[in-house]
Amino acid sequence: MTDQTLPRRQFLAQQASLALLGLGALPLAAAASESEFPVRKITSGPKHHWFGYYDKLQFDSSGRYVLGMQVDFEHRSPTADDTIQIGMVDLADGDRWIELGETKAWSWQQGCMLQWLPGSDSEIIWNDRSGDRFVSRIMDVHTKKTRTIPHPVYSVSPNGKTAVTADFRRINDVRPGYGYAGLADPNAEVLAPDDSGIQQVDLVTGEAKTIITLASIARTGAIPKPEFGIKHYFNHLLFSPDGSRFIALHRWRYPNGSRLTRMITANVDGSDLRIVCGNGYTSHFIWRDNTHILAQSRHFDGNDNWANFLFEDVDGGGDVREVGRGVLDGGGHLSYLPGNKWILNDTYPKGKARLQTPHLFEIATGRRIDLGGFHLPPIYKGEWRVDTHPRLSRDGKLVCIDTPAEGEGRQLHLIDISKVVG
Repeated sequence: MTDQTLPRRQFLAQQASLALLGLGALPLAAAASESEFPVRKITSGPKHHWFGYYDKLQFDSSGRYVLGMQVDFEHRSPTADDTIQIGMVDLADGDRWIELGETKAWSWQQGCMLQWLPGSDSEIIWNDRSGDRFVSRIMDVHTKKTRTIPHPVYSVSPNGKTAVTADFRRINDVRPGYGYAGLADPNAEVLAPDDSGIQQVDLVTGEAKTIITLASIARTGAIPKPEFGIKHYFNHLLFSPDGSRFIALHRWRYPNGSRLTRMITANVDGSDLRIVCGNGYTSHFIWRDNTHILAQSRHFDGNDNWANFLFEDVDGGGDVREVGRGVLDGGGHLSYLPGNKWILNDTYPKGKARLQTPHLFEIATGRRIDLGGFHLPPIYKGEWRVDTHPRLSRDGKLVCIDTPAEGEGRQLHLIDISKVVG
């Protein structure tokens, strides 16, 4: 997720590279944990399958159906004409792929925001493009009945009735791999437009309203390292567990292409805006509960390096404390398991073997358990890299990851962690 991409990833990779320099060529899924965990590939070629980001509901409430996307190419940017398929895997029927729909609004890193609609056992939602606008589709996977919301979504409230969204046209302009092709940013030459920002979307009526503009956020608080010509945008929105507030990353790109970030939170209507982490460094994050956020940053709690820090949802982050120093990877994609006793995380490719390692971290003991090492071939780089982005089943006993399979490209893989978490 981070927009300080190259320096940060290089730093994180160097921390583990020495331990792996003696490894030769490895299978795409190579065991790298103290105890083995069953890994099952649940999709197959010749087409490629993946889900994308880590903070969406990929598993239905029963744990039987696993959402995914299907594409027939890799290793290039999507174009406006590239359509991918939406579907789900039936884990109770031989991992059968069930086709559901399609979309022309997607990216390699976050897909089309495909997810189960919170509060529903049968409805899913995803983004698409229709004419001159991005929209979202809500479908009942059993009846195929579908309705269209005339706005895209980024994060959906736990009540399933409200969403917040950013401007995917602008994201695609400043950060390829996260926005959508097909519609140009009308404010491409405007550094902080007053008609672009975060919108609140009513998923019942289809109405939307802008609640925070880029112009207003650019004037709020202090911008670290201000410089003429910096271009502002929003990315990475996420509702709190009770749906009362949401996180957004306020980012700005410098003329030389580098980026910095502030983590903000606000009420659902955009009020009570707080700059939780304002030092310019925020990457992956997750709500621990309704008042605390686990996020990756630097220059806190005596650590100037990238690491995981627990912030309070207040201006300035309150009493910021590091979590899992030297054990929990400082660059992975974070989730709390039900009960908040364990954290699920992963790594970027490390060492000569380019292993990505999903892992569990037990908060009370500081113990880390690696779930396996998954080789990422060098061809998967930049915008079309394959981060594992581990996602949990609702009961916290299964993990689904994206990773290449030998001769089949990116595919969905399932890891059973029930023997550890019960």
